[in-house]
Amino acid sequence: MARVREEALSSLLTASDVRELATRLGVRPTKTLGQNFVVDGNTVRRIVRVAGLTGDDVVVEVGPGLGSLTLALLEVVDRVVAVEVDPVLAAELPRTAAARARAGTELEVVTADALRVEALPGPPPTALVANLPYNVAVPVLLTMLARFPTLRRVLVMVQGEVADRLVAPPGSRTYGVPSVKTAWYAGAVRAGSVAPAVFWPVPRVDSGLVALTRREPPVTAASREEVFAVVDAAFAQRRKTLRAALAGWAGSPAAAEAALRAAGVDPAERGEQLDVAAFARIAATRPPA
Repeated sequence: MARVREEALSSLLTASDVRELATRLGVRPTKTLGQNFVVDGNTVRRIVRVAGLTGDDVVVEVGPGLGSLTLALLEVVDRVVAVEVDPVLAAELPRTAAARARAGTELEVVTADALRVEALPGPPPTALVANLPYNVAVPVLLTMLARFPTLRRVLVMVQGEVADRLVAPPGSRTYGVPSVKTAWYAGAVRAGSVAPAVFWPVPRVDSGLVALTRREPPVTAASREEVFAVVDAAFAQRRKTLRAALAGWAGSPAAAEAALRAAGVDPAERGEQLDVAAFARIAATRPPA
């Protein structure tokens, strides 16, 4: 049975705590690593609340930074696995958790690039909750979904524009490769917005919360890689019809048209009009090389 926490809350990091900790560690947030640290306790508790976690969840957090969100997660769950690429931040995070987190919780820090992590220590993770670095948000999200099929729920904070792309439906202006590939793994919805003022340094754009619930991919004889190859080809030339855009993928415009018709797709349509199931049907009709 799921357990809901009733214990006292942890001591979250305040804005002054974050700055003092960064100064002591000699950490200067960099655009290269996409570092914008959350400095507002209400925001991190809101993220955890929207994620719908229970005490039985095993949470993986990508890019924990100085630990603002980590501490909020440890108010609710017993175990968090944090993946942090910055070795200075990774070394300090366990000390921060030991000093501030609720008793009886477990934090394990993996010092690594999330795009290169093939396995995580301990029980399989059931949820991903993270403030993803703006510059790698989409590849990190897709990588984690691909490599850890036990992730049933995801709540990520990303740049507002990226959030719009992740949840966009077919036919919309923002629908594209991230939308389709995310839909392969999960249903995605916008779960709120976050103002720049809660970050340090303050970004120039709003952020968005995206909630994802894992679902089975479309039924198809094609592999995920084969489906994604069709998606990439269709949107590489998104103004062209699918007959033209998929000519290279199929071997010729005529072969692309034949594959599209076999999949029940009008060759005159464009990629932005198709859902993930249609791309899966197309991938299964590719003619032999």
